[in-house]
Amino acid sequence: MVYAIVESGGRQYRAEEGHTFSVEKLPYEVGDQVELGNVLLIADGDSVQVGRPTIDGATVKATVVQQYRGKKILVWKYRAKLRYRRRRGHRQDYTRLRIDTIVTG
Repeated sequence: MVYAIVESGGRQYRAEEGHTFSVEKLPYEVGDQVELGNVLLIADGDSVQVGRPTIDGATVKATVVQQYRGKKILVWKYRAKLRYRRRRGHRQDYTRLRIDTIVTG
């Protein structure tokens, strides 16, 4: 089983061929090919390559499956005894990626 740890949007994700995961919104359309170049680790069975900080020449190729918005969260601001109350909603934009291949460096 081959997997890689990639970085996107300041977060790290475990990428396996054929699996999907969601990252913060990327500027691509559905069906576009994406190449993630910040590969931090590649594990192939017992052999593990760890980057310092990334592995040179290693990339993860993925396909954009979906652009969607996450669940709505409510943000409250409240000051006691001052009659100050503010409610605001937020929905984060996400991109769902399907991993096609993991190219080692």
